[in-house]
Amino acid sequence: MKLNNKIALVTGGSGTIGKVIARALLEEGCQLILVGRSQASLEATRQELSSATDLPIEIYPADVGDAGAVQNLMCYLGEKFPRLDILVTAAGVYGEIGTIEQCDPASWMSALRSNLFGTFLSLKYALPLLRKSSAAKVITFAGGGEGALPNFSSYVSSKGAVLRFTETAAAEFKKYNISVNAISPGLVASGLTQQLIDAGVEKSGKQKYDEALDQLAGKGNTVSPEKAAALAVFLASEESDGLTGKNISAVWDNWQEIPKHIKEIKESDVYSWRRIKPKDRGYDW
Repeated sequence: MKLNNKIALVTGGSGTIGKVIARALLEEGCQLILVGRSQASLEATRQELSSATDLPIEIYPADVGDAGAVQNLMCYLGEKFPRLDILVTAAGVYGEIGTIEQCDPASWMSALRSNLFGTFLSLKYALPLLRKSSAAKVITFAGGGEGALPNFSSYVSSKGAVLRFTETAAAEFKKYNISVNAISPGLVASGLTQQLIDAGVEKSGKQKYDEALDQLAGKGNTVSPEKAAALAVFLASEESDGLTGKNISAVWDNWQEIPKHIKEIKESDVYSWRRIKPKDRGYDW
């Protein structure tokens, strides 16, 4: 097993993507801690996953956007575990859906609180435990595609910020031998899909609303969460040693070939988001 005896924490652990990642980590030998807002959902997830393993699964209900709750979580883990080898920040929400003109300012902040601030809090307060590992791995989550996504400014703003935060955390944590990389999972049918439908066609936009209905009906062109889980195992394992500060797509990138090209990747800006300058397109102005 690739991750035998590793200790892993997954936020959003009872969600669609978080649960599948948790199962994949268990199958590779991890001791697991699942975090989510709902005690009942966490209990159900633990029962589901426990049926296929003898490894211990801890659960801890917490809102990752609450600084005090995350501090308490990490204090609890520090009392139970000697270190943390893997941190997966899979907790996330769409936030306010609608045009910028329609959005309520307070609600618009919800995605930033969960997706960005929750990622920040998780890394900040997990750092003492991560430093006790010989080579800890942190996996954050991007999203929102590659271009503009009208009616989802809260979500894409938070996920774009997570990418820059991931780069910065990777640079800061390098001295501790901690790798930090982001996954872009692709369009996965999840609880977020229901949020989009609940927002209604006027806020979601007809195209996205119809796509969500197709997803729930099993007709949509969605991505299996197992793709993100396989990539998460790779990023959590020794196979990805040397890779840090990058954004890897579970759908578009041939990440299985990354170990052959670590040197080139480390010396370039591939798998990162950069401004395109005129000279990059052959212009001399």
